[in-house]
Amino acid sequence: MMWIDQIQPIAIALWLSLQVAFFATLINFICAVLCAAFLFKFKNRWTSLFESFLTLPMVLPPTVLGYYLLVCFGSQSVFGDWLSSLGIQLIFTLKGAIIAAAVVTFPLVLKPIQASFEQIPQVILDSSKVIGLSEWQRLVIIISPMAWESVLAGLLLGFARSLGEFGATLMIAGNIPGKTQTISISIWEAVQAGDDQLAIALVVIISIVCIAILWLVKILNQRHWKQ
Repeated sequence: MMWIDQIQPIAIALWLSLQVAFFATLINFICAVLCAAFLFKFKNRWTSLFESFLTLPMVLPPTVLGYYLLVCFGSQSVFGDWLSSLGIQLIFTLKGAIIAAAVVTFPLVLKPIQASFEQIPQVILDSSKVIGLSEWQRLVIIISPMAWESVLAGLLLGFARSLGEFGATLMIAGNIPGKTQTISISIWEAVQAGDDQLAIALVVIISIVCIAILWLVKILNQRHWKQ
C-alpha cells in the first residue's frame, strides 16, 4: 500500500522532469545548430573565445550557473525587470527550470553537432556554392541532413542530462511540490526526509531512462562511424 501511495508523487515528478527535459532540448536544438553553423563558418580568435564561453557550463558548478541565472533573471536586474514588465516570471517557475536545464546541458548538445559539421567534406560545401545555395539553404538542405545522427545523439545526451539536472534548477526554480519539484529534487528531498522507498523508486526510474538513452546514443555513434 505504501508503494501505491507513492505512485502519484513519482508520476508528478517524472512528468515535470520530462517537460523540463523536452523543452530544454528543443531550445538547445535550435541554439546549438545555429551556434555550430556560426562556429563552422567563422574561425578566428574571437569565435574561439565565443566557443569557450558557450562550453563554460561543462566546467562551472551547477550552483554557480544557478546563481548567474538568478542575477540575470532576478527582479533586481535590468533584464529581469524587463521580463517582469512583459508578464514573464522565471524565478520559482517551471520556465526557470527549463532555462536552467538548457544552460547546463547546452555544451552536451553543441559539441557532437559541431564535430559532425567539421567532418563534412569540403568538396560538398564548395559544390553547394557553385549551384548557388545560400548559407541558410546549405544549413537546411546539406549540412543538417548529413549530420543528423550526431545531432540526434547530442539531443539525446542533453535530454538525459536535463532529466537529472539538480543544482541550477534548485537555485532558480526552487523546490515547489507539483510545480518545480523535478525527479532529481524529489530524490534529494526523499533522502532528507528519510523516505528510502520513494528515493529508491525515483533512482531506479531515472537510471533506467538514462541507460536506455545512452544505449541509443551508442547505437547512433556506431552507425555514424561505420558510414
